[in-house]
Amino acid sequence: MGHGRLGVSRVPPRWAVGLTLAGSAASLALGLLLKHGTDAALPFRDAAITAFSVVAQWMATRKWLENWPVWMVLNVANAAICVSQGLFPMAAFYGLLLVLAVVGFREWSRSLDARGEAAPPGPEGA
Repeated sequence: MGHGRLGVSRVPPRWAVGLTLAGSAASLALGLLLKHGTDAALPFRDAAITAFSVVAQWMATRKWLENWPVWMVLNVANAAICVSQGLFPMAAFYGLLLVLAVVGFREWSRSLDARGEAAPPGPEGA
């Protein structure tokens, strides 16, 4: 195993499928646990956000570019839940995290471009 500096890269397709399946399975299991073991208002949404946050964080530790779009979706979902529950300061916080995820995506895309690998278009479409 190499122990050198880890550069930004793209998620390998098999890993993308595996992580999607793992996040989905964890979402279902945690959602059932929350639904039957707590009085959570949105057990399956909470579970999915939790499970895919772990997936996104794991992707970030590998420096896979695609972690940022996952974080963007999660931040939008969290903000929407907060608005639906009247938690407006938390919704604003997730809005800030969304901005940081966009910045992270752009910076990591530039890093990937500098190494000569094709990065996907940014979230703003360019």
